[in-house]
Amino acid sequence: MIDRKAFRALSSGLCLITAREGGRDCGCVVNTLVQVASAPPTLAVSLNKDNATTAAVRESGRFAATVLAQDAPMELIGTFGFHSSADTDKFAACSRAIDGAEVPYVADHALARFSVTVTETIDVGSHYLFVGTVEEAEMLAEGDALTYAYYHAVKGGKTPPKAATYNGGDEAPLAGVTETAASAPDAGKRIAWRCTICGYIEEGYPDGLPADYMCPICGAGRDFFERVEL
Repeated sequence: MIDRKAFRALSSGLCLITAREGGRDCGCVVNTLVQVASAPPTLAVSLNKDNATTAAVRESGRFAATVLAQDAPMELIGTFGFHSSADTDKFAACSRAIDGAEVPYVADHALARFSVTVTETIDVGSHYLFVGTVEEAEMLAEGDALTYAYYHAVKGGKTPPKAATYNGGDEAPLAGVTETAASAPDAGKRIAWRCTICGYIEEGYPDGLPADYMCPICGAGRDFFERVEL
């Protein structure tokens, strides 16, 4: 038996993994970046096989990583976590810098950054596990790291379907929005829909958002909206 709720007890930091393939810059959000050795300093990260970022890492043999600060806005997370680098310039709305190997990394809301050369790629089913040696490491700011637990419990975030920790959407209800509130009579209150990625509130659809609706702020689809009463 596998109780998927057990995976909620695991938590780690949210990071941005970035890479460059040809002339295209790619990036995605992960919570799977870990240090696995100290000599030489070695990091490992798992990336979904279908991600454009994954293809860029496999092709180039390199990646950069940005450790996000706790105050990282949901718009930034939404851009890198719920869009594809194949058709979206994820760096357009944030500050970028370039490491010594000319790989871009996000410099906004960042506590630290790493530059990694891949030494081993392991097929782990839906994902590849990239293991690599750290060539550059730098502290960028002081503060608390954005943990996966904080992202869910305080920011009300959801898990992207391609994430290693995605469990079919089986997540705890958004803080402040209970099942009772979602199913209770209107009682004269206005019905609205809140984007769980960036917090945008959409009104005017009391019976539900259209199937093709997308958040005007972060581009999240209808499935990432919660019903709220105002």
